Amino acid sequence: MKIAYEALIGATLALVLAAGAFAQTPPTRIRGQIEKVDGDVLTVKARDGTMMNVKLAEKARITAMVKATPADIKTGSFIGVTAMPQADGSQKAIGLHIFMDAQRGVVAEGFRPWDREPGSTMTNANVETKVTGVDGDTITVKYKDGEKKVIVPPNTPVVAFAPGDMGDIKPGAMMIVMAAQKQPDGSFLAPAINVGRAGAAPPM
Repeated sequence: MKIAYEALIGATLALVLAAGAFAQTPPTRIRGQIEKVDGDVLTVKARDGTMMNVKLAEKARITAMVKATPADIKTGSFIGVTAMPQADGSQKAIGLHIFMDAQRGVVAEGFRPWDREPGSTMTNANVETKVTGVDGDTITVKYKDGEKKVIVPPNTPVVAFAPGDMGDIKPGAMMIVMAAQKQPDGSFLAPAINVGRAGAAPPM
């Protein structure tokens, strides 16, 4: 009886520890193309070809991405800059996204490492100045703790965020989930999703 009781206690403790470890699992960023939609469950083909099941959380926030150009970025725009650091300290943009006004104060400003490409960075900041040249634009962005000089080549992909809905969730659409949580069955729960509209793809 004592052995059975100790075994039960041990099994319960193992479950508690496993649940704690699961709860502490860091969020996963998922980029890819929606292959199938079954209610709120998406089959997504990730960049490396892996097929993943992504379940939208109840009342998941859906944000559309629409095609834009560097000309749509104005002084005062709140943007995200995916970039590669340059030897002179500047950032060479490999993708830009324009936030909605409603995202000001919600999306955290700042400069941080990013995983779009090895060594890439992300800067969420306000456009302070913009100079247009033959070889692209040069933008100065400012955030709470600093500023960055951003070189924008002419072919840099740009999207603008817009309110989205389930009508944007369809096979063939490109998407990114910033903070999916892995579930015990290997699927991922997405509290929010950014999805391309009319052929747009996430550049971040």
